[in-house]
Amino acid sequence: MALPREYVRQNCSAARALEIVGERWTLLIVRDAFFGIRRFSDFSRHLDIPRAVLTERLAFLVDEGVLDREPGAGRRFGYVLSAKGRALWPVVRSLVEWGDAYCAPDGPRRLFEHADCGGPVGPGERCGHCGRTVPVEDTVMVPGPGFASPGTRGADDALAVALSRPRRLLTPIGG
Repeated sequence: MALPREYVRQNCSAARALEIVGERWTLLIVRDAFFGIRRFSDFSRHLDIPRAVLTERLAFLVDEGVLDREPGAGRRFGYVLSAKGRALWPVVRSLVEWGDAYCAPDGPRRLFEHADCGGPVGPGERCGHCGRTVPVEDTVMVPGPGFASPGTRGADDALAVALSRPRRLLTPIGG
């Protein structure tokens, strides 16, 4: 039995936000969109999510204006973060920081750097080198010490290889 998505008795902005991004897989889909994943097949392979669940979550995120569909090759299409979706970066980033601090015994899987100067991007999206606030589109993701930890995807997977190289966030993976 599925739990209801709405918190009808809660008059709270946090509850309204959880109605959109609080279901299992949803924030991981948003995270992967920041990492540059656009195609259904890439989301499916990277997340190892059931296809029916992925189909439902992507459609819901499009309906809610978090993702936009964009034309792709043939009859296919991709998914990109809308302005509403990009506004979730501080949420995703904070969850990553919390997970790095409390759930990553081998160290962070990914680190974030300022594209302009290479400095580390820390809490508050502030560059540790130049001190500027770094918008998500000027953030580079690089492998951290926990990237090759046991339980991670194999290096022969083209998607894993793409995510293991330094890359600007929001840059599309695949074609």
